[in-house]
Amino acid sequence: MTIITLTRFSRLYAGRCLTRNSARNIPWVGRHTSQTAGQIAGILSSSTKLLSRHASGTASASTAPTTWVDSLPPKIRPYLYLTRIDKPIGTLLLFYPCAWSITMASYASEAPLTTPLTYLGLFGLGAMVMRGAGCTINDMWDKNLDKAVERTQSRPLARGDINRRQALVFLAGQLTVGLGVLLQLNWYSILLGASSLSLVTVYPFMKRITYWPQAVLGLTFNWGALLGWSAVAGAVNWSVCLPLYAGGVCWTLVYDSVYAHQDKVDDINVGIHSTALLFGEQTRPILGAFSASTVSLIGLAGVLNAHGVPFYLGLGLGAAQLARVLWKTDFESRPSCWQGFVGCGWSGFWIWMGAVADYAVLISGLT
Repeated sequence: MTIITLTRFSRLYAGRCLTRNSARNIPWVGRHTSQTAGQIAGILSSSTKLLSRHASGTASASTAPTTWVDSLPPKIRPYLYLTRIDKPIGTLLLFYPCAWSITMASYASEAPLTTPLTYLGLFGLGAMVMRGAGCTINDMWDKNLDKAVERTQSRPLARGDINRRQALVFLAGQLTVGLGVLLQLNWYSILLGASSLSLVTVYPFMKRITYWPQAVLGLTFNWGALLGWSAVAGAVNWSVCLPLYAGGVCWTLVYDSVYAHQDKVDDINVGIHSTALLFGEQTRPILGAFSASTVSLIGLAGVLNAHGVPFYLGLGLGAAQLARVLWKTDFESRPSCWQGFVGCGWSGFWIWMGAVADYAVLISGLT
């Protein structure tokens, strides 16, 4: 600020000198002053532009990223950013397969409204906690890799805001809360839920050894398609849940491949594998095939569960949303890929709304 003020003062002073010399009508002084003032003005203009760029850069660095988390006490911010709580799309992507399954099981068993509401609440909390735990595990694995990738350099562990020991203690707390949620379910579901922890743990390592880490994420993130049903009904109806689970895995391959395109340049440099790199220029048709598989398999689950028209209307909206994402996404643009990733989440929402509408029709006695 001081430098900028002095700069403005110097400009004003040079201008006044020029005016006075011109008024005195001293030709050689006027020429000399005019030249000197012009040089000074040029130098000051360049300096001002440089200072403006510096000030702008400093302001951006000090304010970005800015989210609601930044309004909280500084000591807890790194832990909240570690969980990605400021980006709820990850929690929703974990929650939707649970919601599909809970709603479809409630439909099949003609359960009272309190049943899906209770389990949707529990699984919503569980999705938020376990998604955060998964992010903690991922960042503990990837601390050094995150430092080399532009988009992830600001993550708390990569930036040094917290260390691995602090993250481990925090992870223990997250898993404790997650266990508390799991213990509200029946024993069949408790054992089924606990069996998914191995997938949660190994997923971050997969990107180092295979081009299909998105498939492993799909197996992990869609476990709720099995668990939701067992929570409501006491056991998994495999004839319905297996195609529902497989459809969810295909859906994850779509949205996480879109997501992976954000980092493909950095991934090549640091040796990370992904379906984005594997599919390359064929990404759009391949993801189109996975989208069709998603809709077909979830549709099959609906047929086997004897769903009605509302379910398939929701499924149709979900299919249209996936088609829209694949049509509009520019896989060479990071912002476009992020929008496409979020857009895929809406397809899961519409599929759930179809199941909700069908269940609502059932319990209202309109069928």
